[in-house]
Amino acid sequence: MTEQDRVTVNDPRGPVNNGPGPQYVFYGVGADWMLRKGVESLRIVREDRMRLADRFVPPVGYRVAADRLEKPGSVVLLGAPPGSGRRAAAIMLLHELGEHEGANDEAVRFEELPATDKDEAPLAPGEGDRFLLDLSGIADEEAYAKAQRHLAVRRSQVQEAGAHMVVVLPSGMEHAHATDLEPPTVTLGRPRGVAVVTRYLRMDQMTFRPADLGSADLQRLYDRSPMRELARLAGLVRAARDSGRFGADFAGWLDQALHAVTDRAGEVGRQVATVRTAPERALLLATAVFEEARADTVYEAWHGLMRTVRHEEETTTELARADFGERLAALGIERDPDGRLRFERLAYADAVRTYFWANFPGTRDDLKDWIGHVAGLRGLTADDRVSVVVRFGERSLAVGRPDHLFDLVVRWANSATGASCDPRAVAALELGLSHERFGGWFRRRMYECARSGPLSDGLVRVLTVACRQSLGATHPNQAMVRLHYLAVRKGEAAREAREALLDLGGRDRRLYRLLIDRLRDRTRREPRGADPHLRLLTELLRSDRAPDPPPWPDLFLGWETVFSQPPTELWKPLVISWLTAAAGDSTREMALGVMVGATRGRAAALHRLYAIACDWAGTARRPSQATAVAALFWQHIDHAQYARTESTERAGAGPRTTEEAQ
Repeated sequence: MTEQDRVTVNDPRGPVNNGPGPQYVFYGVGADWMLRKGVESLRIVREDRMRLADRFVPPVGYRVAADRLEKPGSVVLLGAPPGSGRRAAAIMLLHELGEHEGANDEAVRFEELPATDKDEAPLAPGEGDRFLLDLSGIADEEAYAKAQRHLAVRRSQVQEAGAHMVVVLPSGMEHAHATDLEPPTVTLGRPRGVAVVTRYLRMDQMTFRPADLGSADLQRLYDRSPMRELARLAGLVRAARDSGRFGADFAGWLDQALHAVTDRAGEVGRQVATVRTAPERALLLATAVFEEARADTVYEAWHGLMRTVRHEEETTTELARADFGERLAALGIERDPDGRLRFERLAYADAVRTYFWANFPGTRDDLKDWIGHVAGLRGLTADDRVSVVVRFGERSLAVGRPDHLFDLVVRWANSATGASCDPRAVAALELGLSHERFGGWFRRRMYECARSGPLSDGLVRVLTVACRQSLGATHPNQAMVRLHYLAVRKGEAAREAREALLDLGGRDRRLYRLLIDRLRDRTRREPRGADPHLRLLTELLRSDRAPDPPPWPDLFLGWETVFSQPPTELWKPLVISWLTAAAGDSTREMALGVMVGATRGRAAALHRLYAIACDWAGTARRPSQATAVAALFWQHIDHAQYARTESTERAGAGPRTTEEAQ
């Protein structure tokens, strides 16, 4: 059980590759942080949650919470100390409800909700939907009071819909908990640390005896360390085994991992205290950031760091100084047969990075500028570049500087040329979005960017890719909002955002319904600037965009908005798409009557539909089928005109409207 595992809507920690281009999926700190797969989002959900389920150790109080959550419309509040695996417990409570279908055969949602609902699409829960609301990061009473007000609204919506919600409460804020907020909190205890480590090791196919995990040093970790640290310990045992550098027995691997967890910080501190010159310290840090890169590339990055921190070059020639290999050996850095650099001790690079970011705060701005330049060195492979970005990002987020990571996103995105999308910027943004503490911060910054003034095409593309691959999988409602703002801009990058928005809207019936409602609302609210919203709506309503089976009530509302406008060139491809669909599939013939009904009998609209059908029937590849469909369409139009004429005669002939005169 560990808070490191993060499962939210449709893909807990990473993006889904829904389109062309690179994909980076981050799985926390460790050897398996990056995974590239081209799989469907629902499969990612199940794989990742099953991975957590295999390693999960239920804490004290878990069964009480599970029993309360079982009933449709239930809301469970969890209280637990930091480091106890409370987030993982919340995820597992929702996961164990099962993967059953919701109302109307729609797949249930598994979604993390933001602490507030500012700028977001409506919640609109359905039967069986599952929601996680993590308030554990709230630290002040005012923010907690606001979050509780939002919680009260959501709780009511969840109860009415027959959905389920688990809320992780902040620790140390019990005095600010609203007395009228029900149900009562379920308090979770701390799971047995040895059980957590054992589960992780067994899932990594380690062979060991129970006695191997019984040392006094390990017991101290079991009793005090956060669950994420115990998971990290097990991961380091696996890393020691897989490296092939630390023997061939479990005892040796465990010893290396234990030293990495307990001793590395002190070892780095002692080494830095003895290494007093700027070049040696810069080489130590450069190697830690670029570990596993080629020696020549690390050398170039090292000199780039010294220039960035304004260290003056030595006046003597390089041939008169200690050579590069000698410097590396003195710092405990080895060069493998492929010419790549690494530290001799397990996880030492992690400890070096942690030490420098924590103990040299005045250099953080310089380090950001350095990474902004050297992450693009020619000697780096694509994986090397992403590794550098992730290592920098992890340290920046750990010291509370998400702005440093986002600054680089903007810098790299703005420097992209042509139609390219900088993978470094995408990797950095997706790392921020997946962060437990700062994910909401990055979502807000994306929202502010999407709504702001002019943006470079490169930044629009990065925001679009992040919405498509990451945010669209974890927070689809929020991805829809941001993509909408990007899609109504001008230019080729905005066209890509429009395509991403329409693809997201077609992912399931709920999102399709929400996007129709959003575009209809914007079309009505912004009459002077409604054209881009109307164009999006018209494209969304085409036959090839609609879910199967088509949601006729939603289509009717959308078509009604389109046909309430004067006839435009947008109508023809929309109507033809459904005429063609009806000709090839009789189950879609219902579209003919629904479209005609959506005109509300407006003469100009009916005349335009008639003319479009005539043109289509005259040029169709299969004339007999087209003629039959067109005839049925004309019949619906005739009925609508007849009904309108009768209504007009009963009411008395009045003046012609402006629309009829067009």
